[in-house]
Amino acid sequence: MTSAYHRKKQPDVVRRALLDCAATLALEQGLGAVTVAAVAEAAGVTKGGLFHHFPSKQALVEGVFLDVVAKVDAVIDLTMAQDPDPQGAFTRAYVISNFSDPLLPRGSQWAALHLSILAEPSLRRLMAAWIAGRMERHRDTDDGPVLEIVRLAADGAWLALLIGDGCPRPDVPALRDRLVAMTRTG
Repeated sequence: MTSAYHRKKQPDVVRRALLDCAATLALEQGLGAVTVAAVAEAAGVTKGGLFHHFPSKQALVEGVFLDVVAKVDAVIDLTMAQDPDPQGAFTRAYVISNFSDPLLPRGSQWAALHLSILAEPSLRRLMAAWIAGRMERHRDTDDGPVLEIVRLAADGAWLALLIGDGCPRPDVPALRDRLVAMTRTG
């Protein structure tokens, strides 16, 4: 067995493991389960190793959030790049990404993201900043009442799917298609 003193350092691998383990704990057991001890143990590192990458539990939680947002951004950007019509492209990509997760919504990164936002004020501020930045970036193509309604409808439908029990479950492909079609009319 190689001791920690002789093992090759792989900070990117350790950071990725910490983010993944924290996200898994948050998704499976709730944000309260994301403790320094639990994440360190799940990732196979010491608490000191965790603190080397994240100076606090709050920094770790925000790191998970920003990691998920970066993944969502990548999906949105890829979808937009494949859209030949720039008018409403961000909104279409947003709707498509909201409804494209194969585990929709339970067990998905979107689920972890939304649940964390509900529980943590600092994450709500980060999400608001992300939305404001995206809207500023796409103001010329996606600023209008119909497109705003489409994005809000996608969020509401997604939340209904997340809540699940007792809420009527929409026909996801049909709803996605209707919302995408609305982006081409307004």
